[in-house]
Amino acid sequence: MGNVKAMCGGLIGKKLGMTGLFSSDGKYIPVTVVQVGPCVVTQVKTMASDGYNALQLGFSEQKRSRINKPRQGHLKKSGEGCFAFLQEFSVENPGEYTLGQTIESDIFKIGERVNAVGTTKGRGFAGVIKRHGFHGGKKTHGSHSHRIPGSIGCSAWPAKVIKGKKMPGHYGNERKTTQNLEIIDIRPEENLIMLKGAVSGSRSGLVAIKKTKFAR
Repeated sequence: MGNVKAMCGGLIGKKLGMTGLFSSDGKYIPVTVVQVGPCVVTQVKTMASDGYNALQLGFSEQKRSRINKPRQGHLKKSGEGCFAFLQEFSVENPGEYTLGQTIESDIFKIGERVNAVGTTKGRGFAGVIKRHGFHGGKKTHGSHSHRIPGSIGCSAWPAKVIKGKKMPGHYGNERKTTQNLEIIDIRPEENLIMLKGAVSGSRSGLVAIKKTKFAR
């Protein structure tokens, strides 16, 4: 079963925070700690029935009273558990999986490269300096242009603001994929994996860890 599970495209997890580890040669490595799984197979999708091969996984058990009736009926097919989060992951051979099967962090191995998908911290309405990195205007006496965006329009032609112009607006709270992160350490008894570097999102934020082979 271990070889079969290794073909699953990824797992759902929760970001716990950042810390550091020392390598065997004494180098300090900053890592992000992610609690990956355990995830339960809630639906098996095949090429014949759905047009593609994938597994729908459930993560983070929740009270049945907090799940609406349609989702309760859907989850009942895979067992009595109810989950707060559902997500699909590609798989090579869905016929090897069954509803209600538990998949844990042992599908990954140390040294493997993965992609981490998280939701960046929301920063609300932000100006151009914070949102886009503008350097701002002069800080001298008499300057009335410190943090404003400045002129945004064109001249007589085309006499309009071009679409996509960098402006103040909503910043953060969007899905972001950090690619090619190395797995530094795995602690399967606690379902923890340590990824080298930073992963988008706040503490306790939902993170999807995907194998690079199945990245889309």
